[in-house]
Amino acid sequence: MSTEHNKAVVRRWIEQGWNAGDLSLIDELYAPDVVQHDPGTPMPVTSSEALKMYVGGLLAGFPDIHFAIDDLVAEGDKVLWRFTAQATHTGTLMNIPPTGKRATVTGMALFRLAEDKIAEVWVNFDTLGMLQAIGVIPAPDQGNH
Repeated sequence: MSTEHNKAVVRRWIEQGWNAGDLSLIDELYAPDVVQHDPGTPMPVTSSEALKMYVGGLLAGFPDIHFAIDDLVAEGDKVLWRFTAQATHTGTLMNIPPTGKRATVTGMALFRLAEDKIAEVWVNFDTLGMLQAIGVIPAPDQGNH
């Protein structure tokens, strides 16, 4: 597939999957044995079913989450997405009760496509900043009072 096609697949996932909350797209756009590498993931993601649980968990904690596409760059079978995400913590997230606080975080995800499906993803985003923004972990300046 062309790099433009690969970017279109990833863009569709961002806009219709993440931002519109359509988890059914996982079956269409991801390989059944997709692997997501993310040091901040509370659970291993080694299948499309596990990915649905991961995404569903984030959407439950942040129902209004919105990902901006700051950059979308492709080369060969890979697409790099640099993003800014904004969301309000109005649902339970990893056993953390809702705080009602808003978070803005940045990050990147590198997608590898094979046979027209997303086969592998490497994710790195500001988990610490998110937890500080929702008040679960004190920010550095908050600990000195």
